[in-house]
Amino acid sequence: MNAAEPVTGSPALSLGTAQAPPRARPGAVFFDLDKTIIAKASSLAFSRPLYQGGLLARRDVLKVAYSHLLFRLGGSADEVQMARTRDSIAELSRGWPADEVRAIVEETLDELIAPAVYAEAAALIEAHRSAGRAVVLVSASGEEMVAPIGRMLGATDVIASRMVIGEDGRYTGEVDFYAAGPAKAVAIREFAEARGVDLETSFAYSDSITDEPMLRTVGYPRAVNPDRGLRRLAQEEGWPQLTFRRPVALRQPLSGPNPLKVAAAGIGVAAVAYVVWRVWRDRRLRTA
Repeated sequence: MNAAEPVTGSPALSLGTAQAPPRARPGAVFFDLDKTIIAKASSLAFSRPLYQGGLLARRDVLKVAYSHLLFRLGGSADEVQMARTRDSIAELSRGWPADEVRAIVEETLDELIAPAVYAEAAALIEAHRSAGRAVVLVSASGEEMVAPIGRMLGATDVIASRMVIGEDGRYTGEVDFYAAGPAKAVAIREFAEARGVDLETSFAYSDSITDEPMLRTVGYPRAVNPDRGLRRLAQEEGWPQLTFRRPVALRQPLSGPNPLKVAAAGIGVAAVAYVVWRVWRDRRLRTA
């Protein structure tokens, strides 16, 4: 067993009785967002309020859905499709007031995203936070969408796509950074260098084969609800595969504990124990 792993058999959670010796640099945990933490696509979820706010036409809503579908089916090697998706979204947003987009996201966050957070993901995030790890959301969706979701979840940082905003406060239709495919891995390495994070003791969770570069940057990659390509890769590499099934509504209380802690406590230790058991079982099956 790796010295960094708890004796419970789960390197995903610090719940064992034996802990690794202190290291000079801390680890972190990097979570993909769509279908990993939340049971939907964040960009698609916000299409309706953007349409209702007059920023998207009906035809544009269909374009967003189609672009997202092609991206999900394209695979990690299809850089041409990633570029098309990036350019399509950038063109759709040309001329949008950035402040208005942020306001729409903030106003609809509780309605659209909070009820879609996987209970298992909420418990896992809280366990990593309790273990002292930085929790970083890494998503191809825009910062305007990802940052509020990160605050809701109690993440310490986000790595997300950034659109260029002109002097008039509107999107120019240009992309400053597109957080997809290999770009995620580059951003994670830059984050680790800047923050003094040890990637060998860090974790990454994703559902998509498009995130293979991201998963390979850390010592402990995890496949969550994996698509066909990632399932095959996880089997070849011996990476644990986790199944998250139960969305739980996160509600920001007027006062009191962090809503993520409330949600994690509300679902009990069962979800955490389930993740531990699955990883332990998978390891036993591989070594049997």
